[in-house]
Amino acid sequence: MRIGALSQRTGVSVRLLRYYEEQGLLQPVRRPSGYREYRADDVDTVHSIRRLLSAGLNTQTIAALLPCMVGSGESLAPGCAGLLPDLDRERERIDTAIADLLAARDVLDVVMAATEPPASTADGADECAVAPSA
Repeated sequence: MRIGALSQRTGVSVRLLRYYEEQGLLQPVRRPSGYREYRADDVDTVHSIRRLLSAGLNTQTIAALLPCMVGSGESLAPGCAGLLPDLDRERERIDTAIADLLAARDVLDVVMAATEPPASTADGADECAVAPSA
């Protein structure tokens, strides 16, 4: 199947599929015309990539783990126990990131609690308004 069909079957944009190929996550066959030709099992591969990305793994880690994974999507699992140390390391990295975010939120809570409510001007607008960050 061509890249447009893979995009439709997986719900992943053509641009993102090309990125996955650049990262070594997908290896379509190249036709003499230069077109990419994907296999039916590439649909499962894309679902697996999406699942691992949603678990917080980066594409470099996924490229290393993906060949040893079995199943796809919800049923994705390591195909050998040798992957568990890598997955444990990624889990620890995520735990550290969560702890860092919680600590940042705690600091923000302290700052917010120490801040007096804003004074309103005659037109009802806050005297010191801060634009939200993007």
